[in-house]
Amino acid sequence: MSERNYDVMQVADGRPIKMWTRGVPVEDQAREQLARTSTMPFIFRHMAVMPDVHLGKGSTVGSVVPTLKAVIPAAVGVDIGCGMMAAKTTLAALDLPDSLAGIRSAIERAVPHGRKPGKRDPGAWGGTPPPAVDAAWGELAVPFAALVAKHPVLTRTNNRVHLGTLGTGNHFIEVCLDEADAVWFMLHSGSRGVGNAIGTYFIELAREDMRTWMVNLPDQDLAYFPEGTEHFSDYVEAVEWAQHYARLNREVMMQNVIGAVRGVIAKRFETHVEAINCHHNYVSRERHFGEDILVTRKGAVSARAGELGIIPGSMGARSFIVRGLGNEDSFHSCSHGAGRTMSRTEARRRFTLSDHVAATAGVECRKDDAVIDETPAAYKDIDAVMQAQRDLVEIVHTLKQIVCVKG
Repeated sequence: MSERNYDVMQVADGRPIKMWTRGVPVEDQAREQLARTSTMPFIFRHMAVMPDVHLGKGSTVGSVVPTLKAVIPAAVGVDIGCGMMAAKTTLAALDLPDSLAGIRSAIERAVPHGRKPGKRDPGAWGGTPPPAVDAAWGELAVPFAALVAKHPVLTRTNNRVHLGTLGTGNHFIEVCLDEADAVWFMLHSGSRGVGNAIGTYFIELAREDMRTWMVNLPDQDLAYFPEGTEHFSDYVEAVEWAQHYARLNREVMMQNVIGAVRGVIAKRFETHVEAINCHHNYVSRERHFGEDILVTRKGAVSARAGELGIIPGSMGARSFIVRGLGNEDSFHSCSHGAGRTMSRTEARRRFTLSDHVAATAGVECRKDDAVIDETPAAYKDIDAVMQAQRDLVEIVHTLKQIVCVKG
């Protein structure tokens, strides 16, 4: 029998918390946040914590929260369905131009990104979205209309105009090379403005329900919907719709990235059919330890036996294509990335633009003050993170980014 690779945090009046965090730092505030969640009466068996764990808004990033007959909207968060997509191409490093600036510029033109308040948001489609967006929206329009009929507040959201767009923060599009110098495209985004609106709306509904029922909570972010209630059903319907939106959002972006690169590279190329598209902020109906439960992964990826996933590093670090090992104690999960070691504010205070330029040497990317909070040193050591979860996944490919587009 192999040696156990996790530690257990026991909490008074709470479920055990199994932590795959050996060799990586964990903030005291994150431990306290995890402990509060573990005391909820509907937590199933134990919680699982991934090595990229850190304090999060609403819930701890890097946590796997299994529940019986209840769901916590703030544990899913507002970036519903946020996740990764990667596609291997038939291109090799030698097929790329010496200067990668043209590839980066082509991607930036093809995919709306960033955000500026006002009438013309560069992160949304201006005018009529392209045909690929309309085709994807065709899968979403009817169920969204049904959702809006019950919750009219969701009418005025950035939905169709955000489909196929990147966003801001830690969302990115990258061109990478693997260990054999094959070219990959990889991107990170979620359900954009409409997902944020759905998450924010239902989080507040859950808090209102707790006040109505006079439920005493250790943290208002643990407000929940019990199964069998109207809001539980509506939330599950809404979150599943947002997760579908997020998956399609990544697919449309990937199509546009491929088209953009084809426009600036002379050599004809294809992408492999088996592209990987995985969520890491979501809730899923699954069966574990003989029970049908809801599994909320907040900054965690499904890692069933044989299942492919993506674990990105920071802007200057390596990323990994992985295969799940089906570890039941982790509820078949792994980390979603390296995980932050400090807040964005602290990163801006601590690091200079010169630090960021040095850390991203060799990567064609933004090197300005606005992205210092995303500098590699603000994140955990990805190699330590991978070592801590060696019983959750195996590495299939190691990727190094050469182009990075940030919102």
